[in-house]
Amino acid sequence: MKALTPILVVLALFAMVPLITQSNLVLNFLVMAFLIALVGQGWNLLGGYGGQYSFGHAAFFGTGAYATAILQTRYGINAWLGFGIGVVAGALVGAVIGALSFRSGLRGSYFALVTLAFAEVLRIIASVAPITGAGVGTLIKLDLRPEAFQFQSRAPFYWIILALVGVSLILVRWIEDSRFGAYLIAVRENEDAAKALGIDATAVKLAAMTISAALTAAGGCFYAQYFLFIDAGIAYGPWISIEALLAPIIGGIGTVYGPLVGALAVKLLGEWTKLAAGDAPGLDLVIYGGVLIAVVAFAPRGIAGVFGDISHRLRGTKGAAALEQGDG
Repeated sequence: MKALTPILVVLALFAMVPLITQSNLVLNFLVMAFLIALVGQGWNLLGGYGGQYSFGHAAFFGTGAYATAILQTRYGINAWLGFGIGVVAGALVGAVIGALSFRSGLRGSYFALVTLAFAEVLRIIASVAPITGAGVGTLIKLDLRPEAFQFQSRAPFYWIILALVGVSLILVRWIEDSRFGAYLIAVRENEDAAKALGIDATAVKLAAMTISAALTAAGGCFYAQYFLFIDAGIAYGPWISIEALLAPIIGGIGTVYGPLVGALAVKLLGEWTKLAAGDAPGLDLVIYGGVLIAVVAFAPRGIAGVFGDISHRLRGTKGAAALEQGDG
């Protein structure tokens, strides 16, 4: 519980936001930031802790989104049940892709390209398959009832996505302190050495891939319920894969809070660049890209790493001062 206290405090502070303001602009901004944080945490577990960099997390996001949307619109399944099934569907896709990749010995750039290829294949299939609505997409019927996962205001959506982010934070914190987490980091640092110590590297990576896919699919399910529409470009497009890896890289890869900090920073930076660029087309993207390059170049451990270094230096300064006083 001591390890979870900071997480619970952060969640409690964010949970009070709708009680302070009912602004749809603020709530929508935070909802999207938390959505990116959730998907980023999924990527962080596999890429940050496991060292398996994926460029195709859209495969899991889109599967979750389409599964929950199709189950509702075509088969009349309850939205909450469809949400759970969508998470399971995304996890299964992750398990299949992981089994095919890891059992074939794919690592590094080869693994990254394979995940990207799977996401693109699924995008093409979704764009022509009748069950997904092909190029038209899938529209969920408006039904403003809680049992239909639809609400009159954005506040319930805000608390739901915050709860999902909280689950992801607690899960990753638990994994970080578990034997599985130690195995995962060992595989990341030196897979051959980990195997020599008796660790089943394939099983560890496959488990991480499955959990990572489940978290990402949960983000896709939420997206479908929040916007009530999904198509191939949204579900399996490269935008979500990019956001998924940007958040932990900017916030602090391989850290519990990195994806959340990075998601908030990325969203703030995106809004600021749009305001700074004005009506100049493409200028906001230039500013956005330049700032991101600067962060990666000068703070490779992300924002969390910068604050960690500052905290470490402050503790070192206080310790040195205490020693001097003791000597005096």
